[in-house]
Amino acid sequence: MKRFLITVLTVVVGVGIVAGIGAFSWWNEREPPALKALVFGTMDTPQGELPHATLELAIYPNPSDKVAGPRTTSSFEENLLSEQPFYWPSSSIQVPANTAVTITFLQYGGPMGQLYNDYFSEVHGSMDGTMLWNGKSVSKMKSTEVTHTFTVHDYPQSNQPNFFLNVPLPINDAKAKMDKAGYAEDPQKVEFTFITGDPGKYVWNCQFPCGDMYQEFGGAMQTRGWMGGTFEVVAS
Repeated sequence: MKRFLITVLTVVVGVGIVAGIGAFSWWNEREPPALKALVFGTMDTPQGELPHATLELAIYPNPSDKVAGPRTTSSFEENLLSEQPFYWPSSSIQVPANTAVTITFLQYGGPMGQLYNDYFSEVHGSMDGTMLWNGKSVSKMKSTEVTHTFTVHDYPQSNQPNFFLNVPLPINDAKAKMDKAGYAEDPQKVEFTFITGDPGKYVWNCQFPCGDMYQEFGGAMQTRGWMGGTFEVVAS
């Protein structure tokens, strides 16, 4: 009887440990809180008058006392990502369905690396095929002018509405004035308007090799909450 009770207790403790490890891993890997686009009035579009929503994202070259950056799950990860770029304030983005959405990007980092595929230096998926770069309408950039991208696409084998966006984001000149945190005092500004369809859940990532290891697609490029995340179109 005693041996039986010890066996049962061992199994219960083992199951508890496994469950605890699973819960801890889930907690560490959870998505950041969603950044939600807010509707302000309407906009005339090729599809007629639609609700108009806006949100703002910033891209920083590294965490600092000024902007802490995404959470890390260990001291090793914190050290690994201490000089890596990130989108802020969240990589989990939520926008309303059947709406004109304008995203404003503020890019605070300087030159780094080189874009591998010129396709991502072009604007794809905007309402009129263009974006505003510091107030100027452009449809593409030179690959040498790009330092990050914001690229939204379907999950593989998706059964939801097709959705694709790509916005190239420009570098700040090497001579640009930087503050003590290493952020441009006058960041590059990009505005981009697109129209959403029916609800769906997608992923987004940066297509510029701005991480480390693995041909610069490691580090922040593969870490949840840094240079990629979820993009959800929700019923309004």
